[in-house]
Amino acid sequence: MIKKELKNMIDDLDLQSSIKEQGEYVTQIIHFVGGIKRTYDGIKSDSIRQGQFTKFKCKNGALVMINDANVLMIEVFSEDE
Repeated sequence: MIKKELKNMIDDLDLQSSIKEQGEYVTQIIHFVGGIKRTYDGIKSDSIRQGQFTKFKCKNGALVMINDANVLMIEVFSEDE
């Protein structure tokens, strides 16, 4: 298997994230260590990938990467179409 095929398989893999149940697009309020909060809206729920960094894409084209070690909690809200 070549590297490109493997990458395509990983990209197509659907881990059935519970966030997808909220709808195609969601808003997240991320609570960081130290009391800092950040709100991201227009998150494409099927673009969320987790690892050492959680990565997701927004409607505006931004790719956001967050270090999981610095996160205490995430609030998720459905966006009305």
